[in-house]
Amino acid sequence: MWRLNKVRHKAARQGDSLEELKLKRREHEKALRQARRDRQLVSKRLLLNEDEDQPEVTMDTNSGEQDVVSLFHRLQHTGPERETHLRALSKALRDPSAQLTFIKQENSIHLLVGLLTGSNATCRLQAVRCLHELSHSPHTNVAPTCLPATPYLLTYLSGQSTKFTELCLYTLGNLCPDSDVVKDKLLAQGIIPALTNCIENQRHNLAVVEAVWFTLSQLLQAKDAAEKIVPMVLASSLPSHLLSVLTPDPKFGLAPAIECAWCLHYLTCSVKDNGVLLAHGALPRCSSLLVSLGGAVAEGNKEEEMELLICPLLRCVGNLLSSCPVEDLSTQAGDVRIVVALCAFLQAYLQTQPALARESAWVLNNLTAYSSAFCSALLTLNLVPGLIRLLPLSQGINTMVLRVLANIAHKKKEFGVQLAQLGLLSALCATLKMANHEMVTLSMDVLFMLVVSAPQVAEEFVRQDGLSLLEALQYNSEGEIRQRATHLVEHHLLSYSSICSVDNTPCS
Repeated sequence: MWRLNKVRHKAARQGDSLEELKLKRREHEKALRQARRDRQLVSKRLLLNEDEDQPEVTMDTNSGEQDVVSLFHRLQHTGPERETHLRALSKALRDPSAQLTFIKQENSIHLLVGLLTGSNATCRLQAVRCLHELSHSPHTNVAPTCLPATPYLLTYLSGQSTKFTELCLYTLGNLCPDSDVVKDKLLAQGIIPALTNCIENQRHNLAVVEAVWFTLSQLLQAKDAAEKIVPMVLASSLPSHLLSVLTPDPKFGLAPAIECAWCLHYLTCSVKDNGVLLAHGALPRCSSLLVSLGGAVAEGNKEEEMELLICPLLRCVGNLLSSCPVEDLSTQAGDVRIVVALCAFLQAYLQTQPALARESAWVLNNLTAYSSAFCSALLTLNLVPGLIRLLPLSQGINTMVLRVLANIAHKKKEFGVQLAQLGLLSALCATLKMANHEMVTLSMDVLFMLVVSAPQVAEEFVRQDGLSLLEALQYNSEGEIRQRATHLVEHHLLSYSSICSVDNTPCS
């Protein structure tokens, strides 16, 4: 089900085979998405030239600054060769130094705008490709020079040509991050209504859908997005459209769903109260999709880029849970299969993507913090032994897993007894020896909940020589650890020390 589309809608540039360039593009976009996942970076997208059937463009000189100047002067004159000159210009503008040279030419952008708004359809397409190449520039001073073209790019989002609309969207998306002036101008020019209109008109075209959500995700990563952009988005119909297409397509692949998920993530982490998104059904939608993905992962299906969809979905669910009323948690978060999916992600990505495993544990913690139903599900579905086996790990996974186990123990005393029977006591004996102070402190918190759940649990801990571990911790350099260890020994465990001699077990 989670197969990537092998025949993408973007074709190759001249000089390389189509399949090689598709592979390069997929790898490049994967790297961009991974950077965004790991470091919250904005990313620019460069569409490949789809005109692979055209003859190779012959240029008088090598691509570079001189070519740009020469082509600019030629384009100022009308003639049958204008289309050829525009294609040559778009190719030359792939060079960052040539981009700077071009914008320094007087009225260069206005020339492109004139061609963009002219009657020649081919020239319009090539003009927007030139603007697209400029929008991909690493130089931040290039984006503001493209402002004269933005009203037309927004207007053309309602056009009928998929190729043209897609180019306009990615050009706008690339221009957003470089300049607050550009971003504010786009907002004033109505980019949010334009994106809304575009998705309503072309919601069945997944190439355009992907481009819409990419452009919106670029906007939502602005520093002032929470104040200026998110309220406009939430007041529009974009959230409902976003959730309606938050599904991987079996033929097209994961890319549109990935862009949707990142948009939703930026929305959920930008506001304190996610009531609007909860009202739209965002939590059950994301939970349901995670359940489906968890089933695929549990069966050994880890398709390329699947983790890039799982990551933002996990963050969405974790953030939405913090806004969800406790009384609505069970219905909003979906059925208990969500904990199965989260445990599947934990196991599957433990070695290859530890950050993803840690986020899975974080969502599991948020789920179990207020819900006895999800705590009970972990026990009845026999998922706890797998969690206990993760306690010797590091990278923050063990501390989060221990918090999950603490949530379970806290809910009901019988849960504490079950945890002890499943081997948590012996695991705590190991974690109490760790150098990580947070793990030791958390271990004593969990131990406290276990030993007060039933006398037999306290007796079993003493049998396992746990009392000597706590007595050693009474000399720890951390005052909080010393106090907790002393409290456990003197108030909850010292009275059971006599069981050692009764059972002929040597005491410390």
